[in-house]
Amino acid sequence: MILALAGSATDSAVAAPQETQAESVMVLVDHAKVVRLPEKAQTVIVGNPAIADVSVQRNGVMVVTGKSFGVTNLIALDGTGALLAESLVRVGAASDNVLTVQRGMERESYSCTPTCQPSAQLGDGQKYFGEVEAQATSRNAQATGSSK
Repeated sequence: MILALAGSATDSAVAAPQETQAESVMVLVDHAKVVRLPEKAQTVIVGNPAIADVSVQRNGVMVVTGKSFGVTNLIALDGTGALLAESLVRVGAASDNVLTVQRGMERESYSCTPTCQPSAQLGDGQKYFGEVEAQATSRNAQATGSSK
């Protein structure tokens, strides 16, 4: 059994456990990718949920979401606990249209789509990240009608 990406033929497949070199699922931070589960998969385990998270759907697929930069593993087990598949999940940065400003040791990121606006990214300076995050949280609370 293999975990195969649902999508185009150019997408990587996830290797079966008997193969010596596991292929990778590539996903960007704050993005999701649909992955097909092996038949009879009952349990899905993510090695480090701080790097990637999964949401198993009823139709034999799961959604892998990139949470933080890095590499972790993904394991699929059947109902008896037997290993069906194992693969790597590689989470990288979405660099398209992101402008990074380095000021000494402090970093700031801006999303330029097409006008540049503050966009907190992993690795930004704490002060900048906190200010941008606070504004986004406040705006979202106002939009949903909830208060802090």
